[in-house]
Amino acid sequence: MRLAIFTVLACLSSPAWAEVTVFPALNGAADARTLVVYSSLDAPLAKPMIEGFQKANPGVAVRYEDLQTVDIYDRVVAETDAGKGTADIAFSSAMDLQVKLANDGYAQESRLPLSDRWPRWANWRDTAYALTFEPAVFVYHKPSFKDAPPPATRGQFVEFLKTQGDRFYGRIATYDIERSGVGFMFMARDQEQYPDIWSVIRAMGAAGVKLYSTSGAILERIADGRFVLGYNILGSYAADWAARNPDVGIVLPKDYTVVMSRIGLVPAAAKSSDLGRRYLEYFMSAEGQTVMARQLHIAAVNPEVSGENTANRMQEVLGGQLRPVPVSPGLMVYLDQVKRSRVIERWNEALRSP
Repeated sequence: MRLAIFTVLACLSSPAWAEVTVFPALNGAADARTLVVYSSLDAPLAKPMIEGFQKANPGVAVRYEDLQTVDIYDRVVAETDAGKGTADIAFSSAMDLQVKLANDGYAQESRLPLSDRWPRWANWRDTAYALTFEPAVFVYHKPSFKDAPPPATRGQFVEFLKTQGDRFYGRIATYDIERSGVGFMFMARDQEQYPDIWSVIRAMGAAGVKLYSTSGAILERIADGRFVLGYNILGSYAADWAARNPDVGIVLPKDYTVVMSRIGLVPAAAKSSDLGRRYLEYFMSAEGQTVMARQLHIAAVNPEVSGENTANRMQEVLGGQLRPVPVSPGLMVYLDQVKRSRVIERWNEALRSP
């Protein structure tokens, strides 16, 4: 059988379920070395990347563990501290937690052929690399906007909710920042980029906004018309849904568009760090980034990759509208529980405001 899928329980101090997919070595060797990946990207989405890597490395098997972002962080720390050894590569959308791993000594330096050419904002000390370019977008139900265009700025979003909020009450959605790490990060960036962001949150609250922890739950409801608008939705997932459903529309906010990235790093305690670096090198390569852009519908960062669904193309078209989140220790600010609690408290107050 080409691959096997099974579920395991990681026996740590805070047990975490992981869906594990095993990709046997292409050369059929029973004693093949195994690359262990901890990732927050769903295994079906990651499959083309794994297959591309294995074509270039037919003697390597891959054990792909699909985990929540917090669980990736917890497992790398717990396994390292216990002296057990851990994953060979960690790939996560929790930019703050990945940078914390690197900052706290849980990741090792990985000097690679593309290190010096990688965008400066996307490379922290050759240790943590941003590998994707994923905007936060507005999503909308196209049939609901057949007579008028959807909002294209936050100001227009607020105006739409004020004038149409009663008509579409309860049919607006965004992330629950208490449960969604990506949602909280987007909210934190909004505070930095948009002085009047709380007017947006109050308007959503008045319109009966629904909160979810996952992109899929929102996009499913946009696709079938239960919802008409989604705010700050991860663009890669939106693009995947839009490619399969003609009723899903996407707007990159014209006032500014926050861009987040999934970060890859090789843990300091990786059991096979050479395999981890080999996979990271493939992920950064023009070939790997092209596979990601074309088959995973996630925009490529590699400056040598051009064409649609790339950072190069977006920057050509949108320029200064894009606000990439830099890979730096600044990401750890909102890991401070006091700061985080204050933001969440203000968020909940704004949602309840009349």
